[in-house]
Formats: sequence, structure tokens, C-alpha cells
Amino acid sequence: MNYRAIVKRIPIINSIIRNNPKLMQAAIRIEGKLLRRTDPRHRVSVPAAIGHNPALLAEAKQHGLFDFTWYCDVQDKSFDSETSAFNDYLMKSRFSSVSPSPAFNNWNYHKNNLDVYHFGQSPLEHYISAGIKEGRINTPFAPRWEPSDKLATDIDEALNKTQKVAVCLHVFYADFLDYYRQCLEHFPVNVDVFVSVSDVALKAVAIEKLGDLSTVNNIEVVAVPNRGRNFGPMLVEYGQKLLDYDLFCHLHSKKSLYSGRPQTQWADYLGEFLLNDANVIAKAITHMAKDDECGVYYPTSFMMMPDWVNHWLKNKPFKSKFFDEWNITDHSDFIAYPVGGMFWAKPAALKQLLDKEYKYEDFPAEPLPNDGSELHALERCIGLLAERNGYKQLFYYPELGRFTQDKSHIFANYVSSQEQLLHKIQPFDIISFDVFDTLVRRTHFVPDYAKLKLGQYLVEQGEVKDAHDFVKLRNNAEFTVRKQKQFKGDVSLVESYQQLGKELGWDQAKSLHYADMEFAYDLDMIESKDEVVDILNALIGQRKTVYIISDTYYSEHQIVLMLRKAGVTNGYQLFVSSELGLRKDSGTMWAFMKEHLADKGSFVHVGDNAVADAQIPGDFGLANLHILNPMDKWQAAGWDNPFAGGNELNEQHILKWGPLISKFGRFPFLGE
Repeated sequence: MNYRAIVKRIPIINSIIRNNPKLMQAAIRIEGKLLRRTDPRHRVSVPAAIGHNPALLAEAKQHGLFDFTWYCDVQDKSFDSETSAFNDYLMKSRFSSVSPSPAFNNWNYHKNNLDVYHFGQSPLEHYISAGIKEGRINTPFAPRWEPSDKLATDIDEALNKTQKVAVCLHVFYADFLDYYRQCLEHFPVNVDVFVSVSDVALKAVAIEKLGDLSTVNNIEVVAVPNRGRNFGPMLVEYGQKLLDYDLFCHLHSKKSLYSGRPQTQWADYLGEFLLNDANVIAKAITHMAKDDECGVYYPTSFMMMPDWVNHWLKNKPFKSKFFDEWNITDHSDFIAYPVGGMFWAKPAALKQLLDKEYKYEDFPAEPLPNDGSELHALERCIGLLAERNGYKQLFYYPELGRFTQDKSHIFANYVSSQEQLLHKIQPFDIISFDVFDTLVRRTHFVPDYAKLKLGQYLVEQGEVKDAHDFVKLRNNAEFTVRKQKQFKGDVSLVESYQQLGKELGWDQAKSLHYADMEFAYDLDMIESKDEVVDILNALIGQRKTVYIISDTYYSEHQIVLMLRKAGVTNGYQLFVSSELGLRKDSGTMWAFMKEHLADKGSFVHVGDNAVADAQIPGDFGLANLHILNPMDKWQAAGWDNPFAGGNELNEQHILKWGPLISKFGRFPFLGE
């Protein structure tokens, strides 16, 4: 069965594939050929071709699928004609979630028909020309998320003209110069343009393409080494110069969507709402000029990004450099940031970043990974730095044509019901689940509380002097074993206590006894995540193949005891890292699973760890569905992490907040 047939039969699978870049890459092979639309030379040919098709507009109106008045109202934009509005929709609909009428949901059609998305075709154009005949599903428009605020978005042309504005472009791909020229030709204000190019031969081309535009006051172009990606050239060459402006816009020629292959829709999306749409840009400039507290602007994350794109992911270890230097305090794993590293800003909002002498050697050398580097961490610090300096972030949400300062858009794809969750994973032949914070939860949430309780017992027995120090000794013993194994495979609870026993002078029997006690304390606190367990048991009842995969120092028998207590009794196959010597977070478990799953049918994994359960299996081309762990959901609701700032083992906090967080996070989505 080819991909076209699959998407007709099981459109929900596409919502899972969208979260897995390598599966998305495979999905665009239709009848064995990679669609030519990924070639950057085809950037704008599709909208140009369909934009002059009056028959398409007539047919869209005949089907009740384009509503001129509604489109103008939702997009908050005046058009000189119905045709102009329709052309605006056709162009934007290829890469954004704008919809043409209440009767057609653009985002849903893209989500359920990835072949249409990758072909670079307007969903409505496809639906009319082919989708209706093929039986493709169309749903009425329903916004995925609505901002809680209502910001005024007028345009003050006189005020805008008083702003001193710079546009800072990093050009690695030459074809983007034509696109930037197109954007700046109709720009709403005059600007100074700073360009860095990857090839000295592009200097003259950049000056020729951009220098003669009436909207460009001055232009400066420098050839730069391939180091520091987009941030290096901006900061080394222009950082301190940008301090002289009221506002600046930073863009670069982006062509990747985590999978490393050309992906122009993401670039088109960012370019449209940062540089090309004069109406949106003029409104953003006016708002930033009027609101002294507005420091950074960018559109919400691209619609086809994985749900977890606003997470720190593999970049968390790299953030301390910036947090320490800029005195940033933030304990959230999900953050609002300009995904792709393109944005508008007031220089004062990013003063610590800009007001510094840089060398290219200050930035990591290529090759860099697709994720997990100092530059990816810097990208995530842009909004946090602005907020640290007393500014707010401004976002544009194309689906409703609205500006907002509501950061909850980063959780827009984490709203679901138990029934919807089952519906998403039911089409797959093999479904695997993580254990902790997926199938089971701890009554007091904190994983190390069992160790602390054991430490308190050992203080009473005179074995140790301080319970908190014991937890540190216990965890250090585990780390020592990992180090002895050169961080290969995994360690067991017994191995950790054997090492701890050596350090504390315990014999083998005592070490094993205390290892059993730690597990007993933890088992006592295990409870079911009822809704997910019910889904797992329902799948087993449907004779689905169910795997349970866990990174843990507990043995297979110990995990079975925990699962039984949570209501998972049989009908599954268990994969435990301590027994197999394979871990999800290192990728070794997923390499094993990929080989194990060969020719066994479709597969999806469900888990709460954005890296180990989502990003890494996605790197192996394995479908996954990321769910919120209790703390993520707690913070998504707007509450602070009570265990941050050295309070990880504050027992008063554990007893007060732990049960609340655990119960609130029982169901791993918002909106239940």
C-alpha cells in the first residue's frame, strides 16, 4: 500500500509522524520518488501558479470553502479585492495554519495529509482538485489554541517612521537574497541592512540585490567563516552596532527541520511573519514602539514542529554559561523562544548579549549536531534574557491573525482527552510505554524521596549521620559504578549498594538488605496513572502487541511488582535497561528496538521524557507520542516548581506539594 492510500485510511497516524522528523522525511517519498518541492529553486512557484486561477476561487466559493469577509476579519487585514485575499490565503496556507473559512481547517488538512504539506501545495487547492475525489477528510475550522489576552494591533505609520530600524541577515544560501529583496521592496519602514555571507563571491551579489532598494538607507556586507551559525556573524560583526537602533530584525537562510534536509516551509513561515508580510510587520513595529515593556517579537512555533520543540531537550547542559553570565533564573523545561533563531528585538532587551566583544573562536566549530549545542542553548535564552531585563515577549499567532503575550501557546498540542489519546495510538500494531510518570506515579512525586526515607532510617540505626548526606552518597555510588563501566550500558540497584557498602564498610548482606529497603520505600509510594493504564489494558484487550520500556536501576522483577500495583498485570513484553545494558537516553535501547522491530508492523512509543522518549527515538525513525510529566503539567498550569533552587529534598515541600503535583499530573495532558 502506498503512502497516499495510508493517509486516506488512517489520517491520525500523521499527527504521530509529524513529531518524528525522520518519519516525515520518509513520508514524502510518494511512489518511490522524493518530491522536487524540497529543491530550494522551487520556493515560490506553487503560489505564483495557483494565485492567478480564477476558476479555483469560484469553485472554492461554490463549495462554501472561502469566505472573504470572514478571512479579512480573522486575519485582521483589509484587501483591495476578494481575489487578493484569496491569493494571500493560497500563499500562506502552504506553510502556516491560516484557514480560508469556518468550513475548512487548514492545519488539520496538513496534519492529516503530509504528502500535501511536503508537496508545497495549498490544502484547499489540493482538496478541491483531488482531495474530494480521493475521500480526504476535511474538518470545520476550530482554533487549536486561543490567546488569553486581546492586544490592540493598530498601525501608526508616523510613529513607525520615527523608529531607527536595522535588518541583520546571515546568508548561507544565495537564493535567499532574491527572497530578501522581495521582502524589503515593500517594507513598511526604511532600514539599514547588515549582511553576513558565507562566500566572498556573495558580497557583490548582496549589494546588487539589496543596495538599490528605496527602503534601504545603508547596507554593509561582510564575508564570514562558517563558524557560529547565524549568531556568530551577527555578534562578531554587528552586535555592538545594533545597540544604536530602536529595533532590529535578525534572519538567516534556514532550510532544515531537525532532519537536516532542505525544508523551505519553515523558512517561508519565519520569513513571512518577520519580514515579508508588511501588515504584520508594521503592526509589530507600532506595538513595540508604543509598549516600553515589549522587548522581543517573533511568530509562534512553526505548525509542523514536534510538540516538544519548546523544550530544552539536549541543550539543558549548555544553558549554565548564559544563565550564570546574565543572572537568569528559570526552572522550566518548556520555554517560549524564537525557534529557528529569528526574531525582532529592542537592543536594550538583549544588551548583555550585544554589548560585548566577540571572536569567532568564542563559538563552537562545525560540524555541530542538529540539536544539543551551545548555540541551540543561546537560541533558547533570547526570550529569557529579555524577560530578565524587564521586558515582555510578543508573539504572532497566524491561525487567528492575532498578536499576544500569552506564552501558553507552547502547550497548544498538549490538550487532549483520554479518548483522543487512545484514538491517536490505536492504529499502530505495536505500542510501547515508558514506566515512571507514564504508567506509574509516586505519591509524593520526588524520585529520591525513597532514598531520603531510607537515609532517615539509617540515621536512627546509627549507620549514617545525616539523611540528606546519605542521598548524596547513594547517588555518588551509582555514578561511580557508571564511571567504572565507562558510562556504557546501565547499572543495577544492587551494584550501586555494593559500591556504597564498600565506602561505608557494610558487608554484602547489609548492602543487599538496604538496597531492598530502598525499593520497598519506593514501591510503597507507587500509584497508578489511571487513564494511561486503562489505555494500555484496552490495547492488550484488543490483542495489540504492547511493550513496556524503562531506563531504570531496578530489576525486571521489581518493575513487574510496581506495574502490578498500578494495575498492569500481564499481556506485555518488558524491556528494562539494568537487565539489558541498553538505555533509551543513550540511544542504545532504540538502536536495539529498531532492529528488533524490523518487519513486525507499525510502532509508536508513549513516554514523558522529551529526550529519551521522543527526540531520540525520533532520530531513529521511530514514531512516538510525548506526554507531559506531572511537573511539566504543573508548570503549564502556571505554577512554579516548589522543588527548584536547592529544595529538591526539602521534606516540608515534598509533603506539602508532592501529593498535589502527583495527583494533578495523573493524566498527562491539559484540558481533561
